[in-house]
Amino acid sequence: MAKKAKKQQQSAGTPATVALTAAGVDFTVHAYDHDPSHPSYGEEAAEAMGVSPDRVFKTLVADVDGSLTVAVVPVAGSLDLKALASAVGGKRAAMADPALAERTTGYVRGGISPLGQRKRLPTVLDASATGHPTICVSAGRRGLEVELSPADLAALTHAALAPIGRS
Repeated sequence: MAKKAKKQQQSAGTPATVALTAAGVDFTVHAYDHDPSHPSYGEEAAEAMGVSPDRVFKTLVADVDGSLTVAVVPVAGSLDLKALASAVGGKRAAMADPALAERTTGYVRGGISPLGQRKRLPTVLDASATGHPTICVSAGRRGLEVELSPADLAALTHAALAPIGRS
């Protein structure tokens, strides 16, 4: 399976997959045809891959007390902004301006990966991720996901683990 992932990685060539390859981490790339009319990028990914939505995580960029922060939460739920602020020692959090999130991460909305971002941002991974042997996150473009262990994701992004997701 790892050989297949590396073969796909070469054709994918996103900063996220390049970062994973450079780190020597086991991962699998999942590609699917993105439907622009689907109402949810994350739910579309879960459906297309046949994976439970609690194992597919979305990458959100929030503004915590004036600093951009990445939150990685299951697509089956939503981000608890108060919990995110608390997890990074802040007081108030709000969703970041989408254009600013895209410029800062180097990715487009719906394809923002927690890996290989243009500028490393503080990252918080929802604690529920540790309940799964692997999770899926965006590989850096719409229609492309990467599956890896939560521990590897946390290590590569220097993420804090905290209960920041809501069902």
